[in-house]
Amino acid sequence: MDGSAAFPDPARGRPRGEARRRVPRHVACVMDGNGRWAARRSLPRTSGHRAAETTVIDVIEAARTAGVEWLSLYAFSTENWQRPGSEVDFLMRLVRRVVRKHAPVLHLRGIRCRFLGVTDPRIPPALARDFADLMTLTGENRGMTLTVAFDHGGRGDIVAAARSLIRSGVPAEAVDERSFAAHLPFPDTPDVDLVIRTSGEQRISNFMLWQVAYAEWIFPPVLWPDFRAAHFLECLDTYRQRDRRFGGVTPNANGERRP
Repeated sequence: MDGSAAFPDPARGRPRGEARRRVPRHVACVMDGNGRWAARRSLPRTSGHRAAETTVIDVIEAARTAGVEWLSLYAFSTENWQRPGSEVDFLMRLVRRVVRKHAPVLHLRGIRCRFLGVTDPRIPPALARDFADLMTLTGENRGMTLTVAFDHGGRGDIVAAARSLIRSGVPAEAVDERSFAAHLPFPDTPDVDLVIRTSGEQRISNFMLWQVAYAEWIFPPVLWPDFRAAHFLECLDTYRQRDRRFGGVTPNANGERRP
C-alpha cells in the first residue's frame, strides 16, 4: 500500500477568497496523548503511537486543503530520549515505516517536507537517510511546507544559533532579532501563528521557542489519536475569532478611537 488512499482528492475542499486569507499561515501541533489513549484501553503505549498515524495524515490533509502554508508537527523531543529504550526503539521503527509509506503521496500533493533536529547519533542511520531522502525528493515542491520536529529542542536551537553567530564573527552591537533568526535552523520558516496542543495539557515543552513567541495557543481536550480534521478545523475557526494585538491595543478599547 502506497498510502495514497489515505489522502482525499487534492482538488476538493480548498477555501477561496476571504475565507482563505483568514487561515493562519503557520500552524504547529504538539501531538500529545498517545500514552493516555492506550492506557484508557488497557493497551501498551506503543498502541497509542501506532494509532497516531491516522491522525497525522488527517491533519496534514486538513491543513493543506484549508490553505495553511506551513504545518509543523512535534514528533519527538530531545527529552523523549529519557523514555524506556523499548518505546524509543518502537518509535524509530514506526516513524521509518510511516515516512516510507507516505513519501510518494506527500510528493504527489506538492508538499515540501523538512525535519527539524535529527542530530543525535542515537537516531538509526537508516531513519536519518529516509529523512534526508524525503527532503531531497520534495525539496522543490511549492505547496504546503511540512516540518516534522524530531529530536528537537527549542532551547538547543537557540544555543546553536548563538554559537553560529559567534563563529561568524558578528559584532555584538550588530546582533538583532533579524540577524539572530537568520542563524536558526530553516531560517525561512515564518513565525508560528497558531499552536494546537491536544489532550488538554497546557505546556510549551521546549517546542520551537523562538518561533512561537507571539503564537495563539489552543488546548483541545481530545487525545491525539482521536483528533481528526473536524477538530483541526474547529481550532482554525477559534483562531479566526481571536484578536491578535501583538502587544498593542485594540482600536476603540478603553474609549480610544481609531486615528
